[in-house]
Amino acid sequence: MNFDELDGRMRVFETAHDHCVLPGIHMVARIDGRNFTRLTKEVYQFEAPFDERVRDYMMATVDHLMTSGFRILFGYTQSDEISLLIDVNEQAFGRKLRKYNSILASEAGACFSLKLGGIASFDCRICQLPTTENVVDYFRWRQEDAHRNALNGHCYWLLRRQGQNAKSATQALIGMSTSDKNELLFQNGINFNDLPNWQKRGSGVYWEPYPHTGFNPITSEEVTTTRQRLKYDFDLPLHEEYAAFIAEFVTPDVTSET
Repeated sequence: MNFDELDGRMRVFETAHDHCVLPGIHMVARIDGRNFTRLTKEVYQFEAPFDERVRDYMMATVDHLMTSGFRILFGYTQSDEISLLIDVNEQAFGRKLRKYNSILASEAGACFSLKLGGIASFDCRICQLPTTENVVDYFRWRQEDAHRNALNGHCYWLLRRQGQNAKSATQALIGMSTSDKNELLFQNGINFNDLPNWQKRGSGVYWEPYPHTGFNPITSEEVTTTRQRLKYDFDLPLHEEYAAFIAEFVTPDVTSET
């Protein structure tokens, strides 16, 4: 049996279950850190519940992912997760899910590991969203999750610093209302509303236009053009303003135009 025959016989086992995202369906990649609680609190002992070094490593990872070969319109990160809004008309790798999942997870792990100076890994899944409203709701969902995580995290680590162990601190927060958690922090000198917005809302990375001045050697004149660069946003809006903000990034599907 020659190589071509063997390749033809074996390739089907590799590709038989390939799934591709249909045209016109929006893709959001959700990339999560693996065992990051242990990594950041036990192995490297970063400040709890938030450490600006981890935030900056995550932002650098989002930056890298947005320039790694896919057309990514908006990146969002909170805690140990990243969400990437991919251009609905992206055709890379025939929109095969296994390619997007494997490449984005490996790129994220490689970038974060270099920043960390140690080994970190991520998993990835692609959320397939049929409408702009679904995309907006997805990012609102992740921002609400960031708020909940921030409130719970500050309460949990307050109790830990007061001497409670992991089990008792966790048990103490079960069933506690949002207002009670805010009051717990306030009675211990922490006004949750005054905490940095990146902790409570997450952070965004997106493309912004900027003027670039160059020199035209033919006319011997300065020429100003518009280019794009990545902007880090640590002060994202909330609620309906955030919904409108996200909607601006959603690209219409050109395949549906007549």
